[in-house]
Amino acid sequence: MLNSENTHPDQKNSELPKRPRVKKNWIPVVAGCLKKDGKILVGQRPQTHTLGGLWEFPGGKIELGESPEFALARELQEELGIMAEVGELKIACTHSYGDVGIVILFYEILFWKGEPKAQHHTELEWILPSELPLRKIPDANRKNLDRIFSAFNLIK
Repeated sequence: MLNSENTHPDQKNSELPKRPRVKKNWIPVVAGCLKKDGKILVGQRPQTHTLGGLWEFPGGKIELGESPEFALARELQEELGIMAEVGELKIACTHSYGDVGIVILFYEILFWKGEPKAQHHTELEWILPSELPLRKIPDANRKNLDRIFSAFNLIK
């Protein structure tokens, strides 16, 4: 039972472990893997944005109240101009950029209607999976490349 100081009566305050408080702002994001003819679709982030010039899987932030699948379908429509059927969650990973952390949920995109066009990215490109490690990509993706390749059955 705790006393009025929220400590156990047999324990003194000086005995409590001192742990630094680490406050990290976590941002949930979704990404989709579109595959066609043995290639995957990647987009180059605009130079004026965070992580500008890096190549990434299409996707974006999950808005308050959205399911991850809905958020990804919305992002693909906004970024690529396509109507997509979001498949199953293939991999979830985390990465920290200082006091900001991201949780990335990677989904397979089974089917889509329309031809992807760069509406947010500077450029879109269908590349062989083996080319991805040679590109400048976000650290969050680079550190998880083996897991991403395995989850989507991509050939290095």
